[in-house]
Amino acid sequence: MLTVLQSLNDALHQVMAADARVLLMGEDILDPYGGAFKVTQGLSEAFPEQVLTTPISEAGIVGVAAGMALRGLRPVVEIMFGDFVTLIADQVINHIAKFRWMYNDRVSVPLVIRTPMGGRRGYGPTHSQTLEKLFLGVPGLRVLAPTALGNPGELLAQAVADDDPVLFVENKLLYLQKLLDENSLNDFELHRRSVPGAYAPTYSLSVRDAPAPELTIMAYGYMAEIAREALRQLAYEHEIFAELVVPTQLSPFENEMIIPSVSRTHKVLVAEEGTLTLGWGAEILARLSEELGANLHIARRVAAREFPIPASGPLEESVLPGIGDIVEAAQKMI
Repeated sequence: MLTVLQSLNDALHQVMAADARVLLMGEDILDPYGGAFKVTQGLSEAFPEQVLTTPISEAGIVGVAAGMALRGLRPVVEIMFGDFVTLIADQVINHIAKFRWMYNDRVSVPLVIRTPMGGRRGYGPTHSQTLEKLFLGVPGLRVLAPTALGNPGELLAQAVADDDPVLFVENKLLYLQKLLDENSLNDFELHRRSVPGAYAPTYSLSVRDAPAPELTIMAYGYMAEIAREALRQLAYEHEIFAELVVPTQLSPFENEMIIPSVSRTHKVLVAEEGTLTLGWGAEILARLSEELGANLHIARRVAAREFPIPASGPLEESVLPGIGDIVEAAQKMI
């Protein structure tokens, strides 16, 4: 069975073979190294004219890619570590995301920026952060977060075909995770849902043959894997039955992705690897409160503590949210 990394790599091979306008740019992406996390391995050998190694200048890379996109190419940029998206904020927020509007819909910027986010690998405070919340809510920018559910490579191919810019967030620990579907999720029922305006699907999981869920848990990326294990523990060890909702499009966010489950359970727990304050979870709870009012009985958030990410394994574990944090929060809600 494919891993998330293999799925993404296969998708890049396919889109580059199908369209010579798709160019790959980034640092250390040439073979035999093939990128820091090997998502780009084999591409420079297969498509030497379409893979461009770059100097260490994230702002420069993205700026050049924006010009290429405006001229009809479809660049895919790899930012080696997600922490460095701070260096491309001006290019993305003040220019790339706005060009279509500034020029009265006469131009488009079909640009994908891929980057690995997240900790739990001991890389320390400047290579372990989860920073996509800095880009959520930027008009004109789509933010996607693949998961092991479904087909992340298909999602990447759709992002490359998008005529607008996409920030594609890949959690580091997902890379070696095997893809999950109805056949491999023995203990869970899996459902996929899409709504207009969001080509990226939302998945939902519940324990197979269990009573109706009494709690909705929401998470994305690798936190969805952690939440899935928490779902299992809650059911088998505590007889608390929940439904896990996993969006893959973080922004623009469509309420229709999350309303149905919470309308049934009236309780929601949101889990994210980023820090708690002003995060994705806060936005989700605000939307649910506005939409459901008194029908939202109780809401909680689980997130990283407000500290830089330590390099020490035990300290890193104490800062980042884990299975036990979700289980403990869920128990307090029932």
